[in-house]
Amino acid sequence: MRHFPIFLDLAGHRIALAGGGETAVSKLRLLLKTEATIDVFAPDAVDDIRRWHAAGRLTWHVRAFAPGDAATARLVYAATADAAEDARIRAIAAAEGALVNVVDDLSSDFITPAIVDRDPVTVAIGTEGTAPVLARQIKAETEDRLSPDLGRLARLAAGRRGEVEALPPGRARRDFWSGFFAHWGPPALAAGGEDAVAAAFDAHLATALSDALAPAEGKVVLVGAGPGDPELLTLKARRCLHEADVVIHDRLVGAGILELARREATVIEVGKTPGGPAWRQDDINALMIAHARGGAVVARLKAGDPLVFGRADEEIEALGDAGIAVEIIPGVTSAAAAAASNGRSLTRRGRNQAITLMTAHDADGFAEHDWRTLAKPGAVAAVYMGVRAARFLQGRLLLHGAEAARPVTIVENASRAEERRVAATLGSLPEAIDAAGIKGPAILFVGLAPGAAAEAVPVLDIAPRTAAPRIAVGEAS
Repeated sequence: MRHFPIFLDLAGHRIALAGGGETAVSKLRLLLKTEATIDVFAPDAVDDIRRWHAAGRLTWHVRAFAPGDAATARLVYAATADAAEDARIRAIAAAEGALVNVVDDLSSDFITPAIVDRDPVTVAIGTEGTAPVLARQIKAETEDRLSPDLGRLARLAAGRRGEVEALPPGRARRDFWSGFFAHWGPPALAAGGEDAVAAAFDAHLATALSDALAPAEGKVVLVGAGPGDPELLTLKARRCLHEADVVIHDRLVGAGILELARREATVIEVGKTPGGPAWRQDDINALMIAHARGGAVVARLKAGDPLVFGRADEEIEALGDAGIAVEIIPGVTSAAAAAASNGRSLTRRGRNQAITLMTAHDADGFAEHDWRTLAKPGAVAAVYMGVRAARFLQGRLLLHGAEAARPVTIVENASRAEERRVAATLGSLPEAIDAAGIKGPAILFVGLAPGAAAEAVPVLDIAPRTAAPRIAVGEAS
C-alpha cells in the first residue's frame, strides 16, 4: 500500500488551489463539500468559479499562485492543466511545508479518492491512482447499495450514542447498532420519519438492556472457508466472520479470508503441519469451549468444508458435552474446486456414476479402504491428503488389479493464484509428484484425466517413469 488512506479534519483550515479551468472545477466540486476555507488563484476563471466566489463559497484571487500562498494551507492543489506551471506551484508549496496534489500526477504528496457521500458517512475509494475508471465503477456500485437515508440514520445515532453506552461493551453494543442500521432503523425511518426511529430506538434499547442482565451465551460456528479463493466463501460465512469475537483457523486458511474478520476479533491459528508441529485436537476443543463459555461468538474456520475430512464430529461432540451451542456453515470442498478448475465433472453417464471422496491418512497413519472396488475399471476417486501417501496408494491399487495406465490428475492449491494441475498415470504417480515438486495441499483424481478447463491453466504432463517433464496446455493425453 503506497498511499495510506486517512480522513483529514479540514474544519477551520485552509485549502489553496491554483487553476481557473475545468480541471480546477472538478476538484472544487468535491472540496466545497468540506468545512475548509478555500482560496483559488488564477488570472482568469470559468463561470462556475466566478459564481462560487460571488456566493462567498470560496475566494478567487485574480492572479497566479505566488510564494507565501501555501504558507498557512493544509492542502494545496495544482490544477492549471499546464505541466510547467503545476511544477512551479508544487515547488512553492513544498518549500512552504504544505502537502500538494498535482492533478493526475502519481508522484504527488497525496491523491484524492473517489468518494461516496452520505454525510456524515463517507466511503473513499482509491486505486493508487492507477485505474480511475475502476474507482468510478466501484463508486457507482457502492452508491447503488447505500441508502440515501444512511446519513440521516448516522446523525440520529450520533445523538444517542451515550444512551447505548449503558449496554456492556462488545457484542451487546455491536448487536444493537447492527440492528439499528441494518434491520429495524431503515424501515422505521421510511415508515414514520425520525419520530418513528426514536420510538423504535427506545423499545429496542429497553430490550437490549434487559437481555444484558442475563449472562452472555457464547456459541461456536464451524465455518467452511472453501479451498482458498475468498470469492468462493459463502455469504453466510462472510457474515459470520464479520460478527465473530474469536476466529480459530486452520493453517490452510489464507490471509485473504482472514482479512474479512473484524479488526477487533481475536484471531488464533491452530495449525497442523504434516510431519511437523501440530495442535492436539483436545487442545483445540478446549480453546473453543473456553472462549464460548466467556460469552464469545467463536468462528471455527476450516479450509474446504468442515464436514469433509474436517474432524467436525469430534468438535461437535466435545462442544455438545460442554453444553455449547454449535452452528455449521458448509463450504466449497477442495474436490469440487479442483474439479471446476480441471474442467471435468466428477461424474458422467457412461464413464462413472459415482465418485469416492477418500483420505489417504487417518489418525493411525495410511488409511485402508475397499481397494478391490476402487481398482475396478471406471472407478473414480478424489483423494485428499494423498501427496505423501502416493506410493502407498499406487501399491494398493495395482495390487488389487488397477491398470498402471489409469489416468491421475493432481490439482495443487485449487482455486488459488498458485494453482497447478499435473497429468500422470497410476504407474507414474510418485515420480510425477516428485518431478513437479508438489508440496502444497492437493487433490488426486484417480481415474480422471485433465479436462479442457474454462481457463487455460498449464498442465504439467508427466510421462510414465520419465524424470524430465514437458509442458502442455489443454487436455493431456
